[in-house]
Amino acid sequence: MINCEKCGKENQDHYKFCLGCGAELPRADAAPKPFHPQTPPHGVPAAGGQPPPGAQGAAPAPAPAQPVPVQTEAPPPDPAPVAAAPMPQQAPAPQAMLAGPPPAAEPAPPAAGPAPGGGTVDCPQCGQSNPQGNRFCAACGYNLASVVSQAAPVVSEAAAASAPGAAVRLTALRADGTEAGHYDLPNVPSVTVGRDTGSIFAGDSYLSPKHATLTRRGNEVLVKDEGSLNGVYIKLTPNQPWKLIYGDVFRIGQEIIRFEELKGQPSGSDGVERFGSPSKGYIGRICLVIGRDTTGNAFPVPAQGIHCGRERGDVLFSEDGYVSGLHCSISKGDDGGVYLIDVGSSNGTFARINREHALVSGDVLLMGQQLFRVDF
Repeated sequence: MINCEKCGKENQDHYKFCLGCGAELPRADAAPKPFHPQTPPHGVPAAGGQPPPGAQGAAPAPAPAQPVPVQTEAPPPDPAPVAAAPMPQQAPAPQAMLAGPPPAAEPAPPAAGPAPGGGTVDCPQCGQSNPQGNRFCAACGYNLASVVSQAAPVVSEAAAASAPGAAVRLTALRADGTEAGHYDLPNVPSVTVGRDTGSIFAGDSYLSPKHATLTRRGNEVLVKDEGSLNGVYIKLTPNQPWKLIYGDVFRIGQEIIRFEELKGQPSGSDGVERFGSPSKGYIGRICLVIGRDTTGNAFPVPAQGIHCGRERGDVLFSEDGYVSGLHCSISKGDDGGVYLIDVGSSNGTFARINREHALVSGDVLLMGQQLFRVDF
């Protein structure tokens, strides 16, 4: 646990901001590193090989103790998490979509195949490198059997470039933006990926067995959600509008949000307006998705638009440390449409894909608890 220096509230180790007051929490990696002088206490021998005066009979200096490495969680998804072109700073905290309350933990780093040389395998839960013979992770106890048995061998860059059908690659990204393995699409017009595919998809229980289909059509690569429970999300380019229609879902930090039409109730037979009926000038509402068929708080969206964030804006998520101070906006465009815009958040804004979508090389997808960069 981390105690907030400002208000004293206890917070979980992976939190970056206090749940009590929103202050930034101290990070374990910010502590000063121990200093071990390399000069022995009796000094350095003179050029002639004679020890300095007073050093006769001095006991040899003990070897400086080496600091024990401490396994820490990777910083969040922008879920992460799903973060993407490498996720900046924190990762969005991806968790199960509509499968129940979202887990509080930061999205686990994706599973990786054996490292070059075949000697180690990365734990998909904490990222610790383990010998291939280990059945469980030495750092967190995660069962590595499925990862080792299903992992595909890493393909060298030269082999990937020369292999037929290897022009499209999915690269799994850890929360800190580093690569954790890749999957080259075979030389077929369409391929379905999911938990049954194995390789970098193994071990992620938030992926459906058949989660998404990627299709090559001429020079285009398209992605389609195959009815997965938790969905396929694409990371929005900062300051580039994404058109919303009623029913669309998007994610910021650990929040899953749906954009809905705001419908008024008809007046009574005597012309009396009902309480709660929206006034003119609203273009819809956003509501929090907290379960498969359950929604939480809802907020009307006026024609002039709203901003969402952790510290600033019209709708605040003050207890979500993965939401930036000012994260995104929803507003009406000149064409009359409603647009979602990421305003430069750290962990990104992710829109759920409801129909076949053409990708651009470098796009980042959030599927399950993993982020994948699509290169072609």
